[in-house]
Amino acid sequence: MSKSNLRLLVIVPFTLLLISCAAGGESFSGDNPAGFWYGLWHGIISVISLVIHLFNDSVAVYETNNTGGWYDFGFLLGVISIWGGSSHANCKSAAKRREEKEWDEIGDKVEKKIMRKLKAWVEDEDGDEAVDCDDIGDKVEKKLKRKIREWAEKE
Repeated sequence: MSKSNLRLLVIVPFTLLLISCAAGGESFSGDNPAGFWYGLWHGIISVISLVIHLFNDSVAVYETNNTGGWYDFGFLLGVISIWGGSSHANCKSAAKRREEKEWDEIGDKVEKKIMRKLKAWVEDEDGDEAVDCDDIGDKVEKKLKRKIREWAEKE
């Protein structure tokens, strides 16, 4: 038996099982409402029920004949168990925060290295020590202007 035949043999009965237990059927009424366990099941199959509902109006995602709060609670637990609640968003945001922290650390290291190099570059030519960042910036600006002027006058 090929893999595709085996998959088909497994998928078709499973799909029929899910369809048979979808919300919105005639098996529930005001006298026999859906309770917590049906709410849980309907929450688990809610995505499948939604797709089926797009093509068949007799199948609903949510059972209207229910016990109220307990059905709703079961339905929400079922949906959360399938969609994972907010755990996926937390994992992504934690990974993003970790990545941003790494880039911040790299940025700090690069900034310190550039400042050391600029300070050394300014001190080489002027001979005096530049301590303040503003002083370094002013001296770098003056040196760059002078170097650009020298470069422009060469041609």
